[in-house]
Amino acid sequence: MKAGLSTAADDKEQPMRAGEGPNAAGRSRSAAGALLELDMLDGAELARSCPNAIELLSNITEAIASQKTDAPTRLFRLGDFNHLERELLAGIIGEGEVAGVVALPGGSLVQIQEAVLTGLWHVRIETDSLHEYLEVGAIPEIVKRAAADLTAADFEIGQPPEGAMNVLPVLAEIHERALAWRPGMRSLIINFTLLPMSPIDMSFLQETIRIGPIQLVSRGYGTCRVLATGIRNVWSVQFFNAMDTIILDTLEVGGVPTVAIAADEDFEDSAEQLREIIEVYFK
Repeated sequence: MKAGLSTAADDKEQPMRAGEGPNAAGRSRSAAGALLELDMLDGAELARSCPNAIELLSNITEAIASQKTDAPTRLFRLGDFNHLERELLAGIIGEGEVAGVVALPGGSLVQIQEAVLTGLWHVRIETDSLHEYLEVGAIPEIVKRAAADLTAADFEIGQPPEGAMNVLPVLAEIHERALAWRPGMRSLIINFTLLPMSPIDMSFLQETIRIGPIQLVSRGYGTCRVLATGIRNVWSVQFFNAMDTIILDTLEVGGVPTVAIAADEDFEDSAEQLREIIEVYFK
């Protein structure tokens, strides 16, 4: 938060922005723009040139149609596709509203980009070799795993500095709820925009809960930045206006904040869009 949990100045720790994700490669692609290009090719020609991509899209359509928000995700490896197939896939899935990074131990990063088809994600794990796949689900599984495995289950509340006002009861509530939270429970939302917290309070809170391994950005109606803290089940969620000024600054104690995840109706809409694309262009 700027008022709550600050992001580091180092660029490598900043969240990806839409258009800077795995599909970017120097360009921003949308499904609409890519389908204009497909109009230049005959469906039979596409089927001959891109059999792997078309089969993958059909399998993804079936997966999205049956997907639910609370169900396990499904992964689809990007195998030895030819250049045209990769261009076809990149163009159709495009780049959606949510992007982000997950920092892994050892300095490796995972890049995450939601497709224009909500509930479909492009994931790139940048280790010694590149691992790349598409994933159908509410949020990529690696986000949930990092939130659970790369954060601390508990934390100590130290002695606050002179001048602190309300930080101790806030930290005590965060501590209690973070330890007690289980999947299916309602998240606790602490609104710093309304809560009287002094700069000393906020500084001490930042030092106590720290910055975690996950940074997500949603660019739907305005911008929302979601940061995992160093404490399990504790997230910073901030909403910004067009001037990049915080208009709502909160902490959420619970699972991955809903602003970043796909809902059941999103899967239904995405499946219908993919069915239409396959029917129009590949049949």
